[in-house]
Parts: sequence; C-alpha cells; structure tokens
Amino acid sequence: MKKVVFVLSGLLVFGISSFLWKLTPTTHHYQLSPLNSGGVAAGKTGAPGEANCTQCHSGTVQDGTAENVLVVSQGGTPVSSYVPGQQYNVTLSMVSNPAKRGFQATALSSSNVMAGAFTGVAGNTSINGGAKKYANHTSTSNTSASAPNWSWTWTAPAIGTGNVTFYVATNKTNNNGNDNGDLIYLSQFILQEASNAGVEENITSSYAIVGVSEQAITIKSNTELDRITGVSIHDANGKRIYFASELLSQNGVYTITRPNQMQQGLHFVTFQANQKLITRKISL
Repeated sequence: MKKVVFVLSGLLVFGISSFLWKLTPTTHHYQLSPLNSGGVAAGKTGAPGEANCTQCHSGTVQDGTAENVLVVSQGGTPVSSYVPGQQYNVTLSMVSNPAKRGFQATALSSSNVMAGAFTGVAGNTSINGGAKKYANHTSTSNTSASAPNWSWTWTAPAIGTGNVTFYVATNKTNNNGNDNGDLIYLSQFILQEASNAGVEENITSSYAIVGVSEQAITIKSNTELDRITGVSIHDANGKRIYFASELLSQNGVYTITRPNQMQQGLHFVTFQANQKLITRKISL
C-alpha cells in the first residue's frame, strides 16, 4: 500500500510541475556571434537600390569620406582615370584601422550596372554576386593585425562606359562578439574613362601643384571646395609615404607637410574632391 501511495504522490508532483512549467515563460539566452566574418551577402554597399551593412549589424551609418581610403593603381602608380579593358589593383584601407572590421565594394556605371570585373586575392578578398560583382573581406582579413589593407584586381569595362563609381561600405566593429554597436561607413569614389590624352591631369585642370619646397607641397584649386579628403602620396614603387584624412582650403590653396621619406624621383599625390579621385605627379 505504501508503495502505491508513493507512486501516486510522485505522479501528482510530476503533473503539477509540468503544469507550472507550461505556465512559466521560457527565456532562451544566446550568445550572438558575427554572422559575416568571412564575407557578406551581395548587395550591401549602399549603392543605388541596395542595402548596407546595417541589414545585419545594428549599427549606425556614417559618412565614410574621411574613413575609407580607396586607391586604384597600375604597376604601383595610382591613377584617377582608367583605360578600357586594362587591369588595375584596388586597395582599400580604413583610416582608424579598427581591431575588427569588414567591407564590401562594387563598381557600377552611370546606368547602375557592373562596370568591368573583379578578381579576389586568396586569404584577403573574396568575390560574390551575380550580374553585379562584390569584393568582400575574408575570415583571415577582418582584423588590422592580419591585413591592414584589402586588395583585389579590377578589369576596367569596355570603351564608352564613361564614369565608374566604386561604392564602398566598411564596418568598424566594437569587437563585442555580437552584432550591435558597430559603425558603418559608406563612401563613393568616381573614376573617369580616359580620353585620348590618357591621363586625368589633362582632363581636369581645376587642381594644380604650384609649389614643392623642403617643407611643404602646395596645391591650388579654382573651385569653391573648402576641403579635399583622403590625401596620400605614393612613391614610384607604389609605397604610401604620406596620408591625411582631409586638408582645408586657405583661399583655394591646400598645403601638405612634405614627408621626410620624399626623396628624389617620381611621386604621386592622390586625393578626393567631389567624390572624384584625382592624381597629380611630382618629379623631384
């Protein structure tokens, strides 16, 4: 009899516990981890008709003009116009050089279609997408320690394409292991199709280097822009020896403090104005 009472008591306790469990809301705790450490789904650059990184990261969108530095070069020489069908190296870096970061970029014509083709670099950049192609970070290039820059190859489009706009979205993460609190930087960079002159210097005369001294390099402009951004100097081997996120105009003149590494030889000054990449040569 005692055994029967014990069994009935056990069943009663189990039944009450089950009933209370059903009435009690259950809260599940999950540790979210970044979903896109090895690259992101296509269409997150902020280009016309596209989303951006905030689709997956609950961060805020920032103006990336002074954060994203994109350089298009050939043979180590930065360019600001392209020759149809030629191959160029594209390098992207972030001025703040965050410990954890990511990016996506594409290149579109004025008709919002893919302009040319992308080829990734193993371990550094991957390419995805359909009719439009996108360059992305990889799981081994999402930290400043492993890769301070991202690089990939761009094959320029056919003749007659006209201006090409690189749309770039970068993610400066707070490295908290979740998908919240990140900063998303959006920017655009425009390359002109080369004319018969072949170089942008002959196409646009609104910026000219008017002085090179031991202390400074001066650029004069006839525009009303109060600043130029992403100012860099590369030597003839493509090594960057100077960078400033922006330079302010003093009556139409921009002054660069001449870097000590700038010795005799050919150098290239590259900067962004009105979202266009402009390159000027200096021969010392």
